[in-house]
Amino acid sequence: MRIGLGGPVESEDLEEFAQLAESAGVSGAVTVTGRRDRPDPRFFVGSGKAEEIRQAAVDSCAEVVLVDHALSPSQERNLEKLIGLRVLDRNALILDIFAQRARSHEGKLEVELAQLRHLASRLVRGWTHLERQKGGIGLRGPGETQLETDRRLLGERVRVLSRRLEKLQQQRETGRQRRVEIPIPSVALVGYTNAGKSTLFRALTGADAYVADQLFATLDPLVRRVALPGGSPIVIADTVGFIRELPHELVAAFQSTLTEAREATLLLHVIDASDPRRDERIDQVNAVLAQVGAGELPQIRVYNKIDRLEMVPHLERDAEGTVTSVWVSAARRQGLETLMDAIAERLSRFARPRRINVDARHAGALRARLFAAGVVQQEQYRDDGGLDLIANIPEAEARELARAPGVEVAELVEPQTCAGEGGYIQSLLSARP
Repeated sequence: MRIGLGGPVESEDLEEFAQLAESAGVSGAVTVTGRRDRPDPRFFVGSGKAEEIRQAAVDSCAEVVLVDHALSPSQERNLEKLIGLRVLDRNALILDIFAQRARSHEGKLEVELAQLRHLASRLVRGWTHLERQKGGIGLRGPGETQLETDRRLLGERVRVLSRRLEKLQQQRETGRQRRVEIPIPSVALVGYTNAGKSTLFRALTGADAYVADQLFATLDPLVRRVALPGGSPIVIADTVGFIRELPHELVAAFQSTLTEAREATLLLHVIDASDPRRDERIDQVNAVLAQVGAGELPQIRVYNKIDRLEMVPHLERDAEGTVTSVWVSAARRQGLETLMDAIAERLSRFARPRRINVDARHAGALRARLFAAGVVQQEQYRDDGGLDLIANIPEAEARELARAPGVEVAELVEPQTCAGEGGYIQSLLSARP
């Protein structure tokens, strides 16, 4: 069921909802649409439309009723009582898809936590087994109702899951901090669901990411290290796809995958170029990014699936010459070299060649970290055992290194002829005015 509030029902919204149902493993029997100025507090729809839904469910022998709106607990309960079937609103449907698709231990815990929080608002006094139970040896006084027992057990499970997720998130944060300590820029793929993020991730990294023409094919974040043209390493992360009216409990629950986007150096906003509503999708994704604290991060818009439009790969720049968008086909591996060059060019604006002087006590450990990151352009040991390095690192990492004991960091002013063949230095020098 889909109701147009203040306007007609868009055919694209119906198609997307049908894809959601298909992703959940449900085949649509009949679709009921309508139009209202505002939701009805009892059924969300009017009583006449609710009766139409009931009759359509009977005629089609339906097993469940799906509603493409977020229903209040009372609206959901009233519809179930009238129709005599289970009613799932949009939020519950997306949660069910997430429960089917989560593969990692952390992802499964996050889905269960989101489902329990959604269920907590649905516990109502409508069951036959909610009578007050007697307590005590002599059955003195009232005990808990079944409703109170369920709420207490649900609350305990939520607390257990929350503690487990905190530990897992601490472990993930430890891994992320290690990546920060070794100054490797991170790039996160974000975008509307089914825009082709996982296909692009597989094409860029060679990772065996799950790819399917369905909504929310990827839930668990995947992180891989790759080399840019010239040899400089970066970390690329694939993230969960966004969708219109994404449930708030999912945004709150899926912190692991969203953190990869929030902590990224650069975002690749993957867009289905063949989608007639792509501009609307862009706004919806940017709204979610702002909600999770990633709205101000630099982006490159990657217009994917250009093979459907019979276009050739190309890139676009703004008035200042900065790359703003790249048009590619991840499935046919067209334009990937152009995209990698664009990433290297944008990241060169964050990194700068710097001279790093380290005393003898800390030279070995810092040298190992910087060489592991592939950012060292030149090194020379001093007579006192200390080490002088020239490395290409971003400003944030330079400030962090400068606070370490025995380390001095200074930005190079003149280009260095010893920069070598690869890394960010060449792209940096070529990008400077």
